[in-house]
Amino acid sequence: MTTTGTPSSTLDLGKLFAARLQAARARPYLATALFALHTVESRQVPTMAVDRYWRCYVSPAFVARTPVEELAGAWVHEVSHLLRDHHGRSDRVARQRGLTGPGERLRMNIAADCEINDDVYGDGLARPKGIVYPSTLRLPSGELMEDYLRQFRLGPRTQDLAWLDCGSGADGLDRDWELGPDGAHGLSGQERDAVRFRVARGIRGRPGSASKGWKRWAEEALHPPQPWRELLGAAVRSAASGPGAGEDYTYGRPSRRSAGLPGVVLPSLRRRPPRVSVVIDTSGSVSDAELGSALLEVAAISRAVGGRRDLVTVLACDAATRVVHPLCRAEGIPLLGGGGTDLRAGFAKALSSRPRPDAVVILTDGQTPWPTAQPPCRTVVGLFPRDHRRGSWDEDDPDHVPDGPPAWARVVEIG
Repeated sequence: MTTTGTPSSTLDLGKLFAARLQAARARPYLATALFALHTVESRQVPTMAVDRYWRCYVSPAFVARTPVEELAGAWVHEVSHLLRDHHGRSDRVARQRGLTGPGERLRMNIAADCEINDDVYGDGLARPKGIVYPSTLRLPSGELMEDYLRQFRLGPRTQDLAWLDCGSGADGLDRDWELGPDGAHGLSGQERDAVRFRVARGIRGRPGSASKGWKRWAEEALHPPQPWRELLGAAVRSAASGPGAGEDYTYGRPSRRSAGLPGVVLPSLRRRPPRVSVVIDTSGSVSDAELGSALLEVAAISRAVGGRRDLVTVLACDAATRVVHPLCRAEGIPLLGGGGTDLRAGFAKALSSRPRPDAVVILTDGQTPWPTAQPPCRTVVGLFPRDHRRGSWDEDDPDHVPDGPPAWARVVEIG
């Protein structure tokens, strides 16, 4: 996608739709989404842009000067913003990090482009000139928008991208030229969810043709939204942002009270990003499906603390605690175990790490002894469901029911 040129009088729909057909042939698992977009002619967009209601705004001049092969890639690029919910994610990041103004939204658009462009082109789709890749900003490939957003600022490397505007569907900021929620041909929330679900099923049905990024997206899209995820995320945010959590003294910004003590420099209390340690119960009583669900919860926990995966560590624990893994990608964390359960070892390992976590999250079925003393940080327990009446708690004593989580832990039932 390139910058605008000489305006064309009319939009060449034949060329535009031929490019969409070529995009669907190159990425058949995205065909449902591509044909769900409603096109709107617009001379106010540089190239092509989308709003959150699945309208695609198209510049006639851009279509006139761009080869069909490159237009096909533009179709896939724009629909990728919508499928990956870049508008919703940008809104959440803006709220969490206090990002305001068009400059920050341009950064979000650039970061979103970095997430999808290393997935879009090649394998039947031409690579146009002038688009932004992670390598353009000297950043690693394969990361998410939230990660890229932390790693660059507007400056010399981004000055050639000032024209970039993929619409509110890419960064969440409504444009004057968009039709808005009451305009014609927009998709309802239910219709948008249905499109995403069908695309995700298509990707799962063609495991050999989709990239790793799209497979990961499909796995998350097909995992049904559950009320416990919102509760767990809220509990983690509350634990990580409570009084004392993530707070420390620093001389980097002296206290204002220093003025009352000439010659004495007092430190100020500053809040740093909270650290979270996740302990996953890998004992024999936890099923493979529950372990898979636990990894999805780990990704949700990372989002709950602002997407800083470098601040989340994961421990696998049965009767002994395994190696502590920093959270890079959830699918790369080995969950070893299979014996009995003693999460006291997990607590001890988590609390012995340096720097110490501000919150500990335990994902378990509850068949474990608990620490007798309250840990010096907040604790959230995610409990996998168990039916005590079936005697599944102890083969030697079917009537035995272990103690529940202690009162000092925030408990959220999973499932």
